[in-house]
Amino acid sequence: MLYHKAFSYRIYPTKEQENLLRKTFGSCRFVFNRFLAEWNQAFTETNKGLSYNTCATQLPALKQEFEWLKEVDSIALQSAIRNLADGFDRFFKRQNADPRFKCRKNPVQSYTTKYTNGNIAIEGHFLKLPKLGRIRFANSRPLNGRILSATVRQNAAGKYFVSILCEAEIQSLPEIAKVVGIDLGIKTFAVCSDGQAFANPKHLSKYEKQLAFWQRRLSRRTNGGYNWKKAKVKIARIHEKIVNCRKDFLHKLSTKLIRENQTICLEDLQVSNLIKNNKLAKSIVEVSWSMFRTFLMYKADWYNRTISVVAKNFPSSQLCHVCGTRNSDVKDLALRVWTCMGCGSLHDRDHNASQNIKHEGIRLLVG
Repeated sequence: MLYHKAFSYRIYPTKEQENLLRKTFGSCRFVFNRFLAEWNQAFTETNKGLSYNTCATQLPALKQEFEWLKEVDSIALQSAIRNLADGFDRFFKRQNADPRFKCRKNPVQSYTTKYTNGNIAIEGHFLKLPKLGRIRFANSRPLNGRILSATVRQNAAGKYFVSILCEAEIQSLPEIAKVVGIDLGIKTFAVCSDGQAFANPKHLSKYEKQLAFWQRRLSRRTNGGYNWKKAKVKIARIHEKIVNCRKDFLHKLSTKLIRENQTICLEDLQVSNLIKNNKLAKSIVEVSWSMFRTFLMYKADWYNRTISVVAKNFPSSQLCHVCGTRNSDVKDLALRVWTCMGCGSLHDRDHNASQNIKHEGIRLLVG
């Protein structure tokens, strides 16, 4: 079947291309903020917002008023308006907060352009982008499918990347009979009902001392100075390393589970509520359960797998998976091993929870 799939590459622009990228970032930010202000004003006066078409028809007049808007990709400016309209649509559906003004001091800048008449293409060791022309890039993986759009981004470390969205054919994996329940945790990242356990790599902890060292240096340097900027980039690169390591671990583990199992049963963890615990908040954020679930969901859709999500109030840790007896003492997180009062079975807390999640996940699918 055809699915949307993104291919990310690092790009190496020349000085002239870097200047044009900065102009494009600034122009898209200006257009977004301009129409956001008009949108807010219209909503205040009439209790109704604007539409994408209303804003898009004003763009040519805005280009006549500000000549420098003509120097950048016109589709990128239209995409900025589209992003604003989508942001308000999600806000009214209560999917996110209301759109906010973009700041030029934000270390991450980006813009999106669409594919039209071959304006985005790979030509050997170069990538062709609208207005930028041929730009050198790291061709790290083959591009498959029909190109739809490209998003150019500058991260906090000053590196440039492009994410090309394609409509690609993805072959489903052959069906198998295996079902697995997964209990996510902090000390052990995931414990499976089939006995597999995956330790938490704790990427943030590995770089925490190095990060603290450069954060202290940053705090002692003059804000805006050369050495201050140097320390800021160093911190951004450490954070980038942590994020890359975390994503690499989650991608490899999610792919392994998708390939080995037909049905995966998970618990619906409410991370936003769990991080209110000050003692565990840092550790919970570091393990990235939500990102792991997102990876599993879209890969299951790609490869014809099933994800069964168990309700957040299901007492997976307290129930004996053999006889179903409930032990409320297991609410204490320090209790890692316990004996069932009903059947006398000895349980490891996490493995027992994964078994219960598996049984409940199957029950939800069947009935």
